[in-house]
Amino acid sequence: MARNVQFFTTDTDDGTISVVAKTGPGEHRRIEQIRVGNAPRGGVKFTADGRGFVCNTSQNTVSEIDAVALEEVRRIEVGHGPRGQGLLPGDRYLLVSNSGSDTVSIVDLELNVELRQVPVGRDPRHMGITTDGRTAYVCVWGAGHVSKLDLSALVDDGDAAGVAEVAQIPVDRYAHPYSLAIDPSGQRVFVANTQAPYVTVIDTATDAVTNVDIGFIGGRAIQFSPDGRHALLTVETVSRVYVIDVETLQVTRHIPVGAGPRGLVVDARDETAYVTNFSRATVLGLAPELDYEPNTLTVIDLSSAPLDRDEDVFACEPVVVGYGPCSVTMFDLDTLPAEARAQRADRLRA
Repeated sequence: MARNVQFFTTDTDDGTISVVAKTGPGEHRRIEQIRVGNAPRGGVKFTADGRGFVCNTSQNTVSEIDAVALEEVRRIEVGHGPRGQGLLPGDRYLLVSNSGSDTVSIVDLELNVELRQVPVGRDPRHMGITTDGRTAYVCVWGAGHVSKLDLSALVDDGDAAGVAEVAQIPVDRYAHPYSLAIDPSGQRVFVANTQAPYVTVIDTATDAVTNVDIGFIGGRAIQFSPDGRHALLTVETVSRVYVIDVETLQVTRHIPVGAGPRGLVVDARDETAYVTNFSRATVLGLAPELDYEPNTLTVIDLSSAPLDRDEDVFACEPVVVGYGPCSVTMFDLDTLPAEARAQRADRLRA
């Protein structure tokens, strides 16, 4: 059955969002590049009805894009140097980490305005929000900790003034925690560190910290396998995706990808992972095992080889996107009303 799935890469060097359509297994085509602001960063965050938001780091704004019309709709002013976002359940509020202001903005998506900023520490980057919307975890890259925010007042009463930082969970001041993901059980937060050769794992019940050695610096993005049993980590310096067993916290295998991998998203319906090949000089200068062109996605068939051991080779393919792709996210248009899906089908036929 044909699918209506689109992937959105944040092309930092182009100032665009590339849109790649997937209509079936191995069927990919770039159909648009959406012009946004200068130096977009982080993955596009989508509401259920197809409103997408991306940070313009050099312009102190968030661009809203339409997942069907594939165009920029508006820009919302936030703090200085926005880089990461988190969308609360219900799609009313968006959190934005401002690396230059050392704060997290709370944005009302009905009013399209910033309500307030919450201080979190020097140079915050990417974040994750629990499924109940009551807690946010924010990587504070410059200070070496993860900021834990209580969002209960916002969820219960729409009270932005009641949002507060309740903990600063230490990683290491030199580790530079960059991004994180909360595992499907909600019991652990996995943190990718750009300057430490380990992944930091936080127990959500106690805030206790465990480190998982990976041997190299350069961690960038974390996602989970469709069954939730493995964490997938992009390691930019060695152009690989590392696989970690969620229960044992052991590295089980390494998947070669294109040069300088950063962003990562998993399509659980067909067990496929998409990795952005940022393709700038890596820290270690090691040549990637896959000789892909710069500025591509590596598409990995996760069902083609086991995740629990280094055995066999994964089936992979490249898809060309824009320049400097730092992140990738996915939006399934089958979840939209029929009229919106028809508009998208017309665009593909054009």
